[in-house]
Amino acid sequence: MNHRALADDILLSASAQESPNVAITDKIYVKNHRQIGSQLETNIPKGAFKGATLDMLFQGENLAQLDDTTQERVLDFAEDFLDCDCQSNPYCGCAERKFMRYLLDLREQGLGPEAIVDVMSDDYMVYAYPGDVLSFLDNSVRTLEAVEELAAVEGDDEAKSEAREKKRTLSG
Repeated sequence: MNHRALADDILLSASAQESPNVAITDKIYVKNHRQIGSQLETNIPKGAFKGATLDMLFQGENLAQLDDTTQERVLDFAEDFLDCDCQSNPYCGCAERKFMRYLLDLREQGLGPEAIVDVMSDDYMVYAYPGDVLSFLDNSVRTLEAVEELAAVEGDDEAKSEAREKKRTLSG
C-alpha cells in the first residue's frame, strides 16, 4: 500500500469537509470579478468554485469575450483543476481536491499564507484572505496529527512516519 497516497487522501478528504468549518475552496474568490462580469455583460459570483462562476467562465462564447490576460488565466485554471474524466465535471469535487493539493504543495515549498495568496493570484487570478489560508493549513496539520495518532494505535509505523513527515513539512 502506498502510504504517502493514503496520507494525502486522508488529508484532502478531511480538509474538504464542510463541517464544522467551511471548505477552503468556498473562500477562494475570482480577482476582479466585477471587471470580468463587465466584460461578459452579466454579474458573476465572487466565489471561484461556485457553479454559476464555473458555468459562465468556462463556456466557449463567454471565454472569447474576456481580455487576453484573463482568458489565459481562466484557461490555466481550467487545465490545472477542471481536467478530469468524471461525468459530473466540474461539479464532481475533483477541482476542489486539486486546488487544495495545489495549496498544500505551495506550503511544502516553504511559502507562507500571504505568499500563497500572491502566487494563486498571479497564477490564476483568484485570491483568498491569508487568514483563511492559515486556518486551512492549521486544520491540515491537526488532521495529520490525528492520522499519526491513529497509525500509532494501529501499529502502522510507516503511515505514522509519513504523517509525521508531512506534518513537519506543512508546519514549516
